[in-house]
Amino acid sequence: MSENNLRLAVLIGSVREGRFGPVVARWFAEQAAQHGRFTVDVVDLADITPLPLELPAVPPALQPAMDRPAGMAELTQRLEAADAIVVVTPDYNRSFPASLKAAIDWHYTEWQAKAIGFVGYSGASGGLLAIEQLRQVFNELHAHTVRDYVSFPRYYELFAPDGTLRDPEGPSGAAKVLLDQLEWWATALGEARRARPLLTA
Repeated sequence: MSENNLRLAVLIGSVREGRFGPVVARWFAEQAAQHGRFTVDVVDLADITPLPLELPAVPPALQPAMDRPAGMAELTQRLEAADAIVVVTPDYNRSFPASLKAAIDWHYTEWQAKAIGFVGYSGASGGLLAIEQLRQVFNELHAHTVRDYVSFPRYYELFAPDGTLRDPEGPSGAAKVLLDQLEWWATALGEARRARPLLTA
């Protein structure tokens, strides 16, 4: 693994009991490792204790270095270190999980000028309803969401009990397209961040 690899955080957005997110994230992390340009860090929101829904009076946009709950320090550091982030999310009632929104809202500069990709899974839509809403959220945070994505409609039919895909060709091809885009954008945005701070005022 090259020290010049881009740092990719694969963020598991669901924390509900019996969730399928870790299976999908594990598969995508393997795809990213095989791509060859990323050092992969799987970040599971279920490991963040506590992940409070109550936000502070002063938002992170106004106080980026704010005091956060002690259990959130590692999450903040891992998001800050990432050059690109892939959000693994289901659809919950035609939207994305509250746990994911809380993790997003507790941070601000950690998302700025970063490349964001999506891997969705659910029953009929394959997570696309959540993904489209997340694009709006990340746009507000000055992040760049790449166009292509990976989607698993009726994921329970696509994955075998051991967590492998029954027919991997299509999803693997979609993952490569997504990773190629993330590589390009993460490289360009990283150079831009180092050259000049992002103006948000």
